[in-house]
Amino acid sequence: MANDDGTARAAGHGTAGVERPGTAAGRGKGRPRGRPRSFDRETALEKALLAFWEHGYEATSVSDLTRVMDIGAPSLYAAFGDKRSLFEEVVQVYGTRYGSFTDRALAEEPTARAAVERTLREAAAAYTEPGHPHGCLVVHAAANCSTPEVEQSLRDRRNANIAAFESRIRADVAAGVLPPGTDAAALARHTGAMIQGMSQQARDGASREGLEAVAEIAMCIWPRTGTHTG
Repeated sequence: MANDDGTARAAGHGTAGVERPGTAAGRGKGRPRGRPRSFDRETALEKALLAFWEHGYEATSVSDLTRVMDIGAPSLYAAFGDKRSLFEEVVQVYGTRYGSFTDRALAEEPTARAAVERTLREAAAAYTEPGHPHGCLVVHAAANCSTPEVEQSLRDRRNANIAAFESRIRADVAAGVLPPGTDAAALARHTGAMIQGMSQQARDGASREGLEAVAEIAMCIWPRTGTHTG
């Protein structure tokens, strides 16, 4: 038999008259068999992140996860909970480690236009960066997802970004940076559509330069007013 971590379990019955290490007779009242091996949680979490990023939520099974994380199922459940709980943690880590460029642009740039231009430019770089799957995990993981709670959570994250862009655009309209007739909701949704489309294009093989050209064209629709150019 085998332990849950894949190592061989010592047989319960040895040759008559011989006490083998690990048997009940040889061990007495020592520690129980089948103890899961220790592992580095952060390393395992990063491996799970890459698996979900590459294959999406639905297509990544628990057996896929235990294989790439190099742990047994009991260890996975003990450390991370179920697959959905693990995925929720993965999304949090992804947002901090790989997907924070939108939040930074909105926080650091003086205008909505500048924030969106920076976001699209950095998306072109992030979505095509070597060393990890291309595109955006939050966009790709929702593809063919049949788990309503996961699908809704990812949708909420994407819509939150659009709402943040809309808020900045409305602020610029109120400040006179953008014309009073600017459709803030449509402009924000256009930005969301560009980000999501660039993610898919990156997965389809678009280069960073190609996506940067798309971003430049996308910014041509932005209205300007007075001397406030963003």
